[in-house]
Amino acid sequence: MSASSLRVYFGTYTPAGGASRGIYSAQLDLATGALTAPAFAAAASNPTFLALRPDGRTLYALTESGTVGGKPGGALAAFRVEPASGGLSPLNVEATGGGPLAHVNVDPSGRMAAVISYHAGQVAAFPLAADGRLGACTGLVAHTGPLGPNAKRQEKPHPHSITYSPDGRLLYVCDLGLDRIAIYRFDAATATLTTAGSIATAPGDGPRHSKISADGRFLYVINELASSLTTYAIDPATGALRRLQSLPTLPAGFAGENICAEIRLSPDGRFVYGSNRGHDSLAVFARDAAQGTLTLVEVVPSGGRHPRNFNLSPDGHWLVCANRDTDNVTVFRVDPATGRLQATGQEVRVPQAVCVLFALDQG
Repeated sequence: MSASSLRVYFGTYTPAGGASRGIYSAQLDLATGALTAPAFAAAASNPTFLALRPDGRTLYALTESGTVGGKPGGALAAFRVEPASGGLSPLNVEATGGGPLAHVNVDPSGRMAAVISYHAGQVAAFPLAADGRLGACTGLVAHTGPLGPNAKRQEKPHPHSITYSPDGRLLYVCDLGLDRIAIYRFDAATATLTTAGSIATAPGDGPRHSKISADGRFLYVINELASSLTTYAIDPATGALRRLQSLPTLPAGFAGENICAEIRLSPDGRFVYGSNRGHDSLAVFARDAAQGTLTLVEVVPSGGRHPRNFNLSPDGHWLVCANRDTDNVTVFRVDPATGRLQATGQEVRVPQAVCVLFALDQG
């Protein structure tokens, strides 16, 4: 990796008989947006979400590993990142003892990784050793409560993502099944979770992923089932949420089926982006930093089908989008003044790509 390029990792699905073997990596040219041909980085079973420790030296990947240490269910794998090549060397794997996993994130101090089991309705945490290795799972919490009105998709609790507050005090969990955002206090040293409150979303929203503004004042949530993006104000003392605004992620007049997936804030905090699966597009919103509210700027095609995940380069100049159903990763140039996206025509093939992680990304 040089000053003119940046390494990017791709997580994938690895079905039996499929083309993917696990995690791949490529170099993004920071001048042109071109991606090098993806190289195989590490073997893993369905590494559908990836996260880096803040020091960038350890990568964590969800994996289906059968039984680890006598514990069944979803597991988290740790890999040492080789600084020169970007290669990944296996460190260890730890199971939750619960269901398969859907999301992982590392706390700002780099001492704890938290994971979500969408199917088992659980949140779990792992302590991280100094060398990045995973300790045994702690803090396994099961979600319960009234379900949302969508009988097909909200038939039980479905936590879907973890977002840490910038000050490292709290974490927020979007639960698609309960139409609720749960708030937890956590102790990174012991990797334990304590309930700190929650807020109900609008019925049928199906909250999926969220991001917090760098100043810790606002939480932005993309609602998978409602195809909308909601802004919440965060109480600075308690972390409690107050709903401010909700906007559609789809253009007016669209009547087809759609579910949302990822949400990102631009590094400078001026724009918010979300992905639509069905409409197969990326929605761009301008952000009022003082009020936290958003204004829709545009909705553009993602360059493939089922854009499950995307990410912005740390300099904010490029957006890289993983389109699962067309096995391609597309690159967009970001207008720094307006946030608008321009398709570059640059794309690479990554089989069943579902996660995009930059080497300098800290969650």
